Amino acid sequence: MDRRAFLIGSVAALTVLPRSGWALSPPVTPKARVIVIGGGMGGATVAKYLRLWGDAVAVTLVERNVKYVSNILSSLVLTGQRTIPNLTFGYDTLRNRYDVEVIIDDVAEVDPVRVAVKLMSGKQLTADRIVMAPGIDFESVPGLDETRMPHAWKAGPQTDLLAKQLGGMPENGVVVLSVPKAPYRCPPGPYERACLIADWLKTTKPRAKLILLDANPDIAVEKDIFGRAFSGPYAQIIEYRSGVEVTSADSLQMLLLTNAGQVRGDVINVIPPHRAGALVAASGLITGSNERFAPVDMLSYGSTVAPNLHVIGDSCASTQPKAGHIANQEAKVCADALVRIFSGGQPDPSPVTNSACYSTISRTEATWLNAVFQFDAPTKSMMAVPKSLAASQSWTADNFKEMGKWFDALMADTFA
Repeated sequence: MDRRAFLIGSVAALTVLPRSGWALSPPVTPKARVIVIGGGMGGATVAKYLRLWGDAVAVTLVERNVKYVSNILSSLVLTGQRTIPNLTFGYDTLRNRYDVEVIIDDVAEVDPVRVAVKLMSGKQLTADRIVMAPGIDFESVPGLDETRMPHAWKAGPQTDLLAKQLGGMPENGVVVLSVPKAPYRCPPGPYERACLIADWLKTTKPRAKLILLDANPDIAVEKDIFGRAFSGPYAQIIEYRSGVEVTSADSLQMLLLTNAGQVRGDVINVIPPHRAGALVAASGLITGSNERFAPVDMLSYGSTVAPNLHVIGDSCASTQPKAGHIANQEAKVCADALVRIFSGGQPDPSPVTNSACYSTISRTEATWLNAVFQFDAPTKSMMAVPKSLAASQSWTADNFKEMGKWFDALMADTFA
């Protein structure tokens, strides 16, 4: 299949690839070597597609964790509908089917000049290009103790901790959930989490309530949908406060200090402001003292600071949303660009990506949102294609079922 056609139609074609009975052979004499740092939605996808599209490209994936836990659908763990194990994906297929060298280790240092990586184990790696996909880190919130006020925004133990806290909360307890200023990972995520928790409270702790503190001036995405949910089925449970930013925390007293006063809760879920993974800044790829993400050339996701380093996913500065589906799409654009470059060509001058997303409004109903982005030469950015934005008018059980199918296809496209 033509790579550009695949990229344009990749939402519908997430699972066009065979699942079993075949495997790629390693390149006898690699024409290029690529190190991928981070094995999440962006890193795993770029490693896979570099091998699929660049049969003479040798790929090494470095990831600190043995397995990846999906942030997508992880709020369903809070309501008991999902578990961390069934949101967990390994790297065996990347190793065995696509012949990606997977190294479980942490990165100590990246040398942009030598295009080299030093691992915590002491091992040294060199390559022609490095693709960095370390995800996000959080800005510091004074006084915040994540063991008492979990973020649960990196799925895993934090998710289980928040679920345990909700289960042990008093019958008339107060949940406080904070939304950071955009940009942050998964724009609808905090609002859908609020809806899920509220739906769960209705039947398990009907005297409890949820205070949603939003540092943004208004609901950041799907305003109509979430506004109707907050004022409709959850009007007696959710208290939405816009323009309220958490400035510090007193974790022992279960108290948040904000620009609008103090807020107490029995369970407090603080999602701190986001920034690029620490390794990106440590590698000198973030310009400007107030910047949080790495500027890149959107045609290849090459760093504007170090041309042989590329940054994809949540760590790059982009007009596209920070989301798992977009990370998967950016990875394919990056893989396509690198394969062209290694063959003596240039990146596609007009790449296209697609952002697809489902939001759970209750434990059995969801909405969907979709947008197409294309490179805009005058601004050198990815811009939403006019009239490409489409969204469901309400939340339905059918959408919830389709959400499960979409998730399975996306994970298969990334890890299978």
